[in-house]
Amino acid sequence: MSIIGIIGGSGLDNPDILKDARDENVRSAYGDLPSPIRRGTIAGHEVCLVARHGREHTVPPSQVNYRAIIDILKQLGSTAILSTTAVGSLREKIGRGDLVVLDQFIDFTRHRAVTFHESFKPHAPIHCPMAEPFDAGLRKALNAACETLGIAHHKTGTVITIEGPRFSTRAESNMFRLFGADVINMSIAPECILANEAGIPYASVAMSTDYDCWKTDEAPVTWDDILAIFNQNARKVTDVLIRSIESM
Repeated sequence: MSIIGIIGGSGLDNPDILKDARDENVRSAYGDLPSPIRRGTIAGHEVCLVARHGREHTVPPSQVNYRAIIDILKQLGSTAILSTTAVGSLREKIGRGDLVVLDQFIDFTRHRAVTFHESFKPHAPIHCPMAEPFDAGLRKALNAACETLGIAHHKTGTVITIEGPRFSTRAESNMFRLFGADVINMSIAPECILANEAGIPYASVAMSTDYDCWKTDEAPVTWDDILAIFNQNARKVTDVLIRSIESM
């Protein structure tokens, strides 16, 4: 039986999706998490659910202990990680409530620990390949789940991760569009990087909640706007996760 790690983002970390759920505190050499791991099963697969920002959303994006999250999921024997994230759309075609199965990221963070390797053994540097950071098999399962459920989605998408917790300026938002980013968030980097370093296949399904601030015919994004879209669409992400895990 495989062990699937789920990292739930803002509003997308519902522990009720697990059968026979129980809490477990697991220690990491990189520090503790703000909330226990929720363990249980989905479709016969053991699942370990982590609330990225803590269950009460007390941890800002820049302060999330990404290394501890990935290290703990590896300790628990996770053979795959599925993550969820809220994103702002940088493209007209990606509407509010649409899901995006990410295939590339741009790391625009500045203050985070981005590697497990704080030193190298003599003459043995480790440079992790990152050309295809999201696992193809997991991405296929997420896309198939969206198609089966009839959910509006985009099969690929490049996310740019900013430091946060502030939103972008309009100049930044337009710059990120020129970079080729399709959506923007505050969490995929370095999470995806660390999962690759740990050797755990990783994929992410993103929910578009807003148009950041590049779209001048709409008001700039606010947290209340994001929450409103969460409440309307969170079930879609949950259904996609369950269907994806059922297919594994």
